[in-house]
Amino acid sequence: MLLAHARTETKLTLRNGEQILLTLLIPIALLVGLTLIDIISLPEPRVDSVVPRIFALAVTSSAFTGQAIALGFDRRYGVLKRLAATALPRWMLVGGRVLAGITVVAIQLVVLGVIALALGWSPSVGGVLWSVALAVLGALTFGALGVLLGGTLRAELVLALANIIWFVLLLAGGIIVRAESMPRGVAGIIELLPSGALTEGIDQAVNGAGPGWQPIVVLVAWGVVAAVVAGRTTRLT
Repeated sequence: MLLAHARTETKLTLRNGEQILLTLLIPIALLVGLTLIDIISLPEPRVDSVVPRIFALAVTSSAFTGQAIALGFDRRYGVLKRLAATALPRWMLVGGRVLAGITVVAIQLVVLGVIALALGWSPSVGGVLWSVALAVLGALTFGALGVLLGGTLRAELVLALANIIWFVLLLAGGIIVRAESMPRGVAGIIELLPSGALTEGIDQAVNGAGPGWQPIVVLVAWGVVAAVVAGRTTRLT
């Protein structure tokens, strides 16, 4: 039952044109554009600096923005209420969405990784393994934040806020512009955001020996708090 529910959620996501634009087409365009075009100053080879940012963007787009919007409209149209009346227990409803989210993230990383390799990316095996682990942790953290947003507010408000937050995190949340390139006070705040922590962690994993402790602690803290609050505030309708 759990696998069937996860498979259904995955198919619904992959069949949605807006979700594909958000989770794959935009990250692919940014990966190619930032690598080949000198839009912002990055160390050479540019692809090594771009890949961690695009991986973090892909996880944020799928696990947070896509999850929040889908959940908000599922609540609006009574989908969750009807599913809750079936044989699926509550934990399986959540578990199916989590597995579907991780599956979509895995597809994103494979597609983006293949394109990055074609652009000249040459990571170490250890870097790839650490990146996958951080991507899963990031997906769980942003997934909890997405449920928190999509499970409490009206669908139209969720749609607006999810997209606004996505743009803010993209431009000023440590994804495209590195935290250390910003003023010291701002940089300290960005490093404590889940987007900044995920980007920095993957960057350290890909281009170094492994991520430091701070990105992991920040992601775990955000994920635990969001999951606890979401569990108490999420409504079926």
